[in-house]
Amino acid sequence: MKRILIVGGGSIGERHLRCFQRTGRTGVSLCEIRDDLRGQIAERYRLSQTYSSLETALAENWDAGVICTPANLHIPMAMAFAEKSIPVLIEKPLSVALEGIAEFQERIVSQSLPVSVAYVLRHHPGFLAMKQALGDSRFGRPVEVVMTGGQHFPFYRPAYRETYYTRHETGGGAIQDALTHMMNAAEWLVGPVTKLVADAEHCLLEGVAVEDTVHVLTRHGGVLGSFSLNQHQAANETTLTVICEQGMLRFESHNCRWLSCLKPGEPWNVEGEFSLERDDLFVAQANAFLDQLEDKRGPACSIEEALQTLRVNLAALESLKSRAWITL
Repeated sequence: MKRILIVGGGSIGERHLRCFQRTGRTGVSLCEIRDDLRGQIAERYRLSQTYSSLETALAENWDAGVICTPANLHIPMAMAFAEKSIPVLIEKPLSVALEGIAEFQERIVSQSLPVSVAYVLRHHPGFLAMKQALGDSRFGRPVEVVMTGGQHFPFYRPAYRETYYTRHETGGGAIQDALTHMMNAAEWLVGPVTKLVADAEHCLLEGVAVEDTVHVLTRHGGVLGSFSLNQHQAANETTLTVICEQGMLRFESHNCRWLSCLKPGEPWNVEGEFSLERDDLFVAQANAFLDQLEDKRGPACSIEEALQTLRVNLAALESLKSRAWITL
């Protein structure tokens, strides 16, 4: 059994804790500075040991840590684990700035330390199947990627006004919170963003000033991209479509399936339909990270890939200010 330390007891930290427990391969502990929250989670998941500070927790031996704090704390905390030669799974986004990342990369390379970043869509069977189909050139060369979607954030995250979401400096806003998932998935499928221009606005979410609606045009080398997302619409639905030389692929998050269309006039063909609960992807992610610790696989999302998506986040925010295309 691996000893895993979850750092941060917010909603995503609790989910990671629960899902690592569900693997049956770990003993899990929690580090959380808020006494009341730490006690609630300890009782709920029958934790025998918890910690009120990272310094105290890192005085013990761990097989790995999972960092689930606001994004501005990710790299300093990851470095603290690395200094103890402890592998880490870091929640997305990797950070909110580039400072400290190069030093962290040097450290983990010198120690051959397993590290991964938690872009959980890489564990969705629909995306995995699309990645395989594109890799096999079944549809020919990708030429365009189009994403559209959204959800009613107050319904799914009613405490959003009391979290990191309220400020860009802690990883808030639609670009860093929600769009980053789909941007990372698109880069995984068709290649890294090389330039972009963004438009965004705070339209409806009460109690915050960060953007809740965002449109981004991208170039992934020769592939054109378009991304449209909001965090206030009634329907919880998202699609990502890849148009290729010889057909189209589409991921439908809300229907938990992926489809293809090969010829004009033909209907969409359901390639794969899946029955998933929300935790299932996180359990798969936990198992993948545990496999990485055992040298059975590489990172599901490497530091280099997550750094590329961080650069996209920063470029989108820069484009909002300059009203111009940004080259990465």
